[in-house]
Amino acid sequence: MKSDDFLDFTKNEGGPILQFLKSFSRLIIIGILVFITFYSAAFKVGPEEVGVITRFGKYQKTVESGLNFKLPYIESVYKVAVERQQKLEFGFRTRRPDVRSEYQEGSSKTKDESLMLTGDLNLADVEWVVQYRIADAYKYLFKVRNPENSLRDLSEAAMREIVGDRTVNEVLTVGRSEIAAELQSLAQSLCNEYQLGIKIEQVVLQDVNPPESVKGAFNAVNEAQQQKETLINQAKSEYNKIIPKASGEAKETIQKAEGYATERINNALGEASRFNDLYAEYVKAPEITRQRIYLETMQEVLPKLGKKIITDENGANVLPLLQMNLDKSITPAKKP
Repeated sequence: MKSDDFLDFTKNEGGPILQFLKSFSRLIIIGILVFITFYSAAFKVGPEEVGVITRFGKYQKTVESGLNFKLPYIESVYKVAVERQQKLEFGFRTRRPDVRSEYQEGSSKTKDESLMLTGDLNLADVEWVVQYRIADAYKYLFKVRNPENSLRDLSEAAMREIVGDRTVNEVLTVGRSEIAAELQSLAQSLCNEYQLGIKIEQVVLQDVNPPESVKGAFNAVNEAQQQKETLINQAKSEYNKIIPKASGEAKETIQKAEGYATERINNALGEASRFNDLYAEYVKAPEITRQRIYLETMQEVLPKLGKKIITDENGANVLPLLQMNLDKSITPAKKP
């Protein structure tokens, strides 16, 4: 086939084929463009995220999780994890979170942010964690240039203010929970004031220690204070054990003395009253009263003398009587 014949064939027979190829190319290009347009218009937001749509950089709306659409080429979307809890660490960094997490400490950056000056001009190394989540995606993206760095700076400033109002003993011992609660409240108020769009969930004080350079001296002071408290408590215990006992014994002695005095007074009053009564009767009949007193006295005294045999001094036949009780003495009776 000559070249002229081939050209005639392409002009006569190949014309429809070229038209078909051109039409098919257009369809493919249009399909690709439609696919690209659809692909750029549709987007998926995760279950713990929201999507913030902007048009030429200006905020338009916020969409929830799921499949959403935007205008292609002129609108952009920013996905923000609003349900995920995040954290900032101060004084240390977690290198590998696990069942046994690994931490990194001692760098100049972490030491600078954790070294605090207390109200009594002492130093304390305070390590803490701020747990937060994004509450307002619009404010988080557009109100502050770098909200995470801003949160770190304001949390550190708030901690320095709180620690600066307390003594080192409060910071290291009894004031930890109070410091954490106050830091959460103060940091949240600053986040609201600066419109960070962040909600602070919790503040946890990880560790509070004196600086390494003075830790030995500080521990020695703490041990001395603990020994002081121990000795004071022991002294109070001994005081509480001895003083109440001595006080009770003193009250018991006083009560015994008062009882003895009352008894002696009552006995004296009774004897004086009895003597007065006897004297009144004696005045009425002296002989009878004297005889009665004698008899009553002998009745009281004789039983205390043991067994006695009283006989007349002129009496005879005493021996049979003596055989009744040989170990008893014989007292002869005197004449009246």
